Amino acid sequence: MPLAAARDRLLALPHIALGALPTPIDDAPRLREAIGMGARLVVKRDDALPFGFGGNKVRKLGLVAAQAQRDGVDTLITCGGVQSNHCRATAAAAARLGMACHIVANGTPPERLSGNALLDQLLGAHVTYVAQRTDRIPAMEALADTLRAEGRTPLIVPLGASTPLGALGLALGVGEIVRQGIVPDVIVHATSSGGTQAGLIAGCALFGLPTRVIGISADDPVADIGQIVISLCSGIETLLALPAGALGAESRFAADASFVGDGYGIPSDASREAQSLAARTEALFTDHWYTAKALAGLIAYARGGTFRDGETVMFWHTGGQVGLFA
Repeated sequence: MPLAAARDRLLALPHIALGALPTPIDDAPRLREAIGMGARLVVKRDDALPFGFGGNKVRKLGLVAAQAQRDGVDTLITCGGVQSNHCRATAAAAARLGMACHIVANGTPPERLSGNALLDQLLGAHVTYVAQRTDRIPAMEALADTLRAEGRTPLIVPLGASTPLGALGLALGVGEIVRQGIVPDVIVHATSSGGTQAGLIAGCALFGLPTRVIGISADDPVADIGQIVISLCSGIETLLALPAGALGAESRFAADASFVGDGYGIPSDASREAQSLAARTEALFTDHWYTAKALAGLIAYARGGTFRDGETVMFWHTGGQVGLFA
């Protein structure tokens, strides 16, 4: 079977273990009760990854960094906002592997470093600030050209490490939950640069799970996210020598952009409630950039009757708790 062979190829990919895996799957009975949810609620705790303050990006970088090492890369270049979780995780991976790290951050240089920006400095990353998101790719390419001229071997890691290879870190995560004995009916998670959602979709297909994967957008419209996710799944099919469309990404993709509120990283009434409920019922910490808004979506779905009694709903906690200290 093509999917079985592709699953074997996935499991054979070079991988650097940057975190202690598997991450726990915790039941959340008090949160479930607080929101009146009939289905079982469990939380996949990627926030509990110990490496570099954790998060889903650690999974992606385990594959990306392994390939970089094999290719003789000595410098990682990436981009994000000033408080980017991905940039912090990339800087941590570079430090662990003895590589340099350059970050292109859109936004104003903070007067006082805090949160992820402080960790970037502690990890030795070099940060270049640009005005807008659209300035990031040209700035990364210019940095790469300069470093090559200096005799370095840089690798540009796209936003969120959302490449077909990086996304497969989350596909491996799906295999992990299967080994932990949990096959959820639904996975709800925060989606933005598309790599996590593409990886979860691919993982469900490769490991034979009927699970519905619902991405709650942190910023972008559903159509934009869908285009990225389907493109990444196509790249995964190529990487794993699968026929086009074998992962069923178009039919499996589902996202919701109605919880963005006033914008990326701006708290909403729903995300404030979700953040407070998670902390006070389960001692779970979420951030207003990603996880609190994703949890707000899950809570709204539960209250609206989307989940059936007897189902198992998994909230995939992608980390980001450092943002609470920004």
